[in-house]
Amino acid sequence: MNGAARPRPGRDLPLFALAAFVSAGLLLWAVGDPAFAGIFLAGLIGVGGALFLLARPRVAVPAQAPLTAQTDVTLLRAALDAAGEGTALALTDAQGRLICANRAWGQWLGHGVAPSALPDEQLRETLAAAARAARRDGLALLEPFAINGRTIGGEVGPAPGEGDLLLWRLGQGEALDLTGEARRLATGEAGRRIGEAGLMLVLTDADGRIRASNPAFAQRAMGDQEDSADGTGLVEHLAAAENGQFHLAAEGKAGPPLRIVQIPLGETPESPSFFLMLDDAPAAASGEDAGAHIHALLDSLPLGLALADTDGRLVFVNKEFRKAAGLSPSERPTWPSDLVVEEDKGAVSDAVRRFGRGRALSGDLAVRLRTNPEEPVAMTVAGARGLGAAAVMISLRDNSEEARLKREIAQATKMQAVGQLAGGVAHDFNNILTAILGTCDLMLMRHTPGDSDYDDIQQIRSNSNRAANLTRQLLAFSRQQTLRPQVLQLPDVVSEVSHLLTRLLGERIRLQVKHGRGLGPVRADPGQLEQVIVNLAVNARDAMVAKDPEGVGTLTLQTFSVSADDVRRMGTDILPIADYTGLKVTDTGTGIPPAILGKIFEPFFTTKEVGKGTGLGLSTVYGIVKQSGGFIFAESQPGKGTSFTIYLPVHRAQPGEAAPKAKAKEKAGDLWGSGTVLLVEDETMVRAVAERALSRNGYTVLVAENGEAGLEILAKEPKVDLMISDVVMPTMDGPTTAREARKRHPDLPILFISGYAEEQLRKSIDLPNVSFLAKPFSVQQLAETVRDVLAADRAARK
Repeated sequence: MNGAARPRPGRDLPLFALAAFVSAGLLLWAVGDPAFAGIFLAGLIGVGGALFLLARPRVAVPAQAPLTAQTDVTLLRAALDAAGEGTALALTDAQGRLICANRAWGQWLGHGVAPSALPDEQLRETLAAAARAARRDGLALLEPFAINGRTIGGEVGPAPGEGDLLLWRLGQGEALDLTGEARRLATGEAGRRIGEAGLMLVLTDADGRIRASNPAFAQRAMGDQEDSADGTGLVEHLAAAENGQFHLAAEGKAGPPLRIVQIPLGETPESPSFFLMLDDAPAAASGEDAGAHIHALLDSLPLGLALADTDGRLVFVNKEFRKAAGLSPSERPTWPSDLVVEEDKGAVSDAVRRFGRGRALSGDLAVRLRTNPEEPVAMTVAGARGLGAAAVMISLRDNSEEARLKREIAQATKMQAVGQLAGGVAHDFNNILTAILGTCDLMLMRHTPGDSDYDDIQQIRSNSNRAANLTRQLLAFSRQQTLRPQVLQLPDVVSEVSHLLTRLLGERIRLQVKHGRGLGPVRADPGQLEQVIVNLAVNARDAMVAKDPEGVGTLTLQTFSVSADDVRRMGTDILPIADYTGLKVTDTGTGIPPAILGKIFEPFFTTKEVGKGTGLGLSTVYGIVKQSGGFIFAESQPGKGTSFTIYLPVHRAQPGEAAPKAKAKEKAGDLWGSGTVLLVEDETMVRAVAERALSRNGYTVLVAENGEAGLEILAKEPKVDLMISDVVMPTMDGPTTAREARKRHPDLPILFISGYAEEQLRKSIDLPNVSFLAKPFSVQQLAETVRDVLAADRAARK
């Protein structure tokens, strides 16, 4: 054997046993599986025993190669590879040289590359520092580092047994991503609870860029918890004061100073950091002095103001706030929620807490006070900064006037909608009444008093007239009644109707009439104004009789002037600023309960017994006043009486406006006439009655059921003396039909029949030589109107 000594199994066996036990111990520490380490040790012992038997000297058998350190390294590497592909294991000596490593180490860091031989100098220094810490402390954690496209972290510690060997154990994945874990901590439930405690939590990287923050920081720095500050620099959200204190930039120097605590998440400069920020309370002495001055200032303001701290506890309440909240001088409320009813406590507490810990924003709440739960008030909650210990400012505003205006506007809107409905119903009903009244008139022409059917026909006609009166009231309420407005003085109308009122009121009710000075003229229908006064007087009489069966009371009619400055001082949004002439009707009756005061102008609403009222009296008053361009308001105190105030705008004469002419009285004369009349009416009943009525009076009548048929007749007939047309018709309405007819016959006189108001129709019909006849009409009224229109046309042609 070239002089080499023969192997001596007896001496090598202890060394082999020691190496086997060391390898098994390293494997147990690396893998953590005793069963696996035991199997490995048993295998080594089996292999060693076999080698020992083979190493014994035999006859004619050459000696075997000795067991060397290379054999131990091979076995150790096999043990390290057993840890799997997810863990990189390596064994280094005291100088940092690599003894052995598994396949995962070679794939991640490089085959045969020791921690001290990595190309990144900074990483080498980091791992060297970790190795020193492991020898000193027994174990050192490795912060995640990037290498070869992987993020790796782990730990290093002394290898089991004697010596200075170090075992490195590395892994990769999200479990070792400290930044990700910190981000989840800041944005999750833990971050929200930290914010509720008054702390702002921010995670930044090594460059100071924000990676995550809790909702408390987003609320104060960004204005909304949903906004994100990620990617921005933390210093961008901070502002330094002259005294060196930091404030949030969004709140400015008026915001509270901040106490900032940095918590690094690693040992290296590249490690991320947590920043905890909380409000730094000012010095007690200066805070007390400032608070005293602030309280004195707020107490002198004519506004209801209170201050609360970050916990929502009231720290100051001024005199106006006590007055608005209905508090007595001895009451000392602790919480703002103590001021409101039970249903509003939660909303008030949430608002105070939210604005106390957020940005200096404000919000309004409609709440009901415990001292006055009927009327809602406006409570404004705002974040307060720089007011000592206060964090929230609360103000109360009495919005009862605003609520009243809203109710009035809602009532006016509802009345407008009801009026449109009532006007449409009345218009359609007028067509039916026109047919009924016309048929009755035609039947009466064939009967004389004393006939068996005469009285029945008269009864039908009388009931139809009553129904027509109801429809006129509905049209008055919907502002579609036919009015004959004139320029007049309101005291003259009151004087004309005073004699009638004396008889209506009776002897025990005293009538007082008072007239103001400097009253401007108004433009209205005098007959309709008289109806307004009579309806109000009759209602007042009934209220006074209900209060005193003897009927003792006083009805006062008062006229007065209202200037535009007076309207401004009234401060109402319902009444436009202008000059008015007013009429106030006041009684001493039972009054109107507040619950039904807003319904009195609605049609068919009445408080009288069944059969004693239609519910159209006040609705008619309302419609006439509104159609005349005026306004009416009702005020009442139960048990003391009611006042109705009417405002009519002062009429300003336009240049060239002629004085109103009195209407000439109708002369009784022959209704017989001649000429060709084209009747365009879509209602079959009305068309049949009008045709028969005109034919009986000598006219040649051509009938058409719509506008298109009427134009066809005009194209065929050589001469038509008058066209009578309904206004509202399907497909082609009356005004459109009239315009087309005038293209062929420019001088053709036109008579419109409609259930709507003449003034309203004239605004939408811009045709000359046009007359109107309101529905329902009688046979005589139709004949008289046709006669007058034809006579006027003939006179104009001469």
